[in-house]
Amino acid sequence: MPGYPVRIQRKRTKGWKMPPNTIYVGRPSKWGNPYKTGDKACDARCYRKELEWYLDKNSVISKKHEQILAGLKKLKGKNLACWCPLDSPCHADILLEIANRG
Repeated sequence: MPGYPVRIQRKRTKGWKMPPNTIYVGRPSKWGNPYKTGDKACDARCYRKELEWYLDKNSVISKKHEQILAGLKKLKGKNLACWCPLDSPCHADILLEIANRG
């Protein structure tokens, strides 16, 4: 039985390949984080803001938000790859959590 999907840090290392069963969710994919990032404090705030954005059923839904919510089923059971360091907050963690809920 395969384990729970995980976040993969995408790399530019020669010979590195994205593992099987992995979808790239960084920019410029349709899954890319809509918030500006850069420093760890901002990244943590952006992470929280994005989680609230996904979970707020009363928010004004942009076209991008609508596309993401409609496509979450495609992410279920998949590892998600982004450029964020694994020890930093990342929108891919949010996508993993939401896509793989009960």
